Amino acid sequence: MSFYTTKSDVTITCHKRLAPYLEQEVKELGFEIDETFVTGLRLQASINDCIKLNLNLRTASQVLYSLGHFEAVDADDIYNNINNYPWEDLLPEDGYFSVTSNVFNETINNKMFANLRVKDAIVDRVREETGKRPNTGSELSGAVIHLFWKNEDAEIFIDTSGDSLARHGYRKIPGRAPMLEALAAATIMATRWDRISPFVNPMCGSGTVAIEAALIATDTRPGLFRTNYAFMHLQDYDESVYDKEMAILDARIKDVPGLRIIATDYSEVAITNAKRNAVAAGVADLIEFKLCDFADTEVPEGGKGVMFVNPEYGERLGEETELEEVYTRIGDFMKKKCGGYFGYVFTGNLDLAKKIGLKAKRRIEFYTSIIDCRMLEFELYEGTRRVARPENEEDNKTDQA
Repeated sequence: MSFYTTKSDVTITCHKRLAPYLEQEVKELGFEIDETFVTGLRLQASINDCIKLNLNLRTASQVLYSLGHFEAVDADDIYNNINNYPWEDLLPEDGYFSVTSNVFNETINNKMFANLRVKDAIVDRVREETGKRPNTGSELSGAVIHLFWKNEDAEIFIDTSGDSLARHGYRKIPGRAPMLEALAAATIMATRWDRISPFVNPMCGSGTVAIEAALIATDTRPGLFRTNYAFMHLQDYDESVYDKEMAILDARIKDVPGLRIIATDYSEVAITNAKRNAVAAGVADLIEFKLCDFADTEVPEGGKGVMFVNPEYGERLGEETELEEVYTRIGDFMKKKCGGYFGYVFTGNLDLAKKIGLKAKRRIEFYTSIIDCRMLEFELYEGTRRVARPENEEDNKTDQA
């Protein structure tokens, strides 16, 4: 029985607070979800299904195909259970594999030891059955086996992704404090943007948000930018399945007549890097880059679009005072130039956000690698309805889009 067509438990992981957007993507691909949790979801799928998921998902990190559960008190139990699996039927004799893990067991104080026991169990099994020793290492360039071990419950997976899907593969120059591509995609999904109206992105930095907006609007999937996945290094891999899915991705790309995505930054280096990243993503002709102060950014009239800004948070001592003026100016910019738009400010500093001087309609929770963040949504009325109001309410944790 081939696992390429046999369904098993599949866990798709994502970064914290991206699960609602991952769930939306998976459902749009036609899959039924069994369970959603804080950092991912579970469903039933085959390896061929995992190929489709890997190529399409914008907000995922890893797609893990379960080979089975077992009880493990200590590392010897890990070795014995994994050594019993027919790895010779899964890994090519001349192949390469690596091991990753999430370990929460009191007998283990270094997860690398657990990884080593998994590797030894697999190598010993293949050598006993075939007389050949597979190559192993830490680089995720071949097949990847993943261990999840919590207390005495263990599960072993084929990681069909390898390198994290959260990095979409086009960004060659990250710039200063770049937003992860998966996070950028999720924030755009959380807005009210209709993917036709203008998308205005002052303070664009390395261009990630503007680029993701262009990719989402044209339905260009991340799989088009990546040429290596862990599923490609399994025994009996059928490249025709991958080629078929890639053809579907190519066919999905669409033109959006009149689409305007405007990205600006005061830094010449940032604009140069953003343009290079946009070229790598194939969307340079869809984004209007301009070197200017954010307050001078063009906001097309009558567009009823979205203005998205990700200002600095003031993480270092003394920066917060300097940034108060920046956040005040962001509020002025939205009031004076963005009437009729929805404005979005992504920030990790809600004290600074109060300086915007407008009442947020929604506060949407996100999380960077170490910072609890909010994306504040402002409905920016035209004419006399556009009134500045102080931001002093308690933080809401509601409204996932």
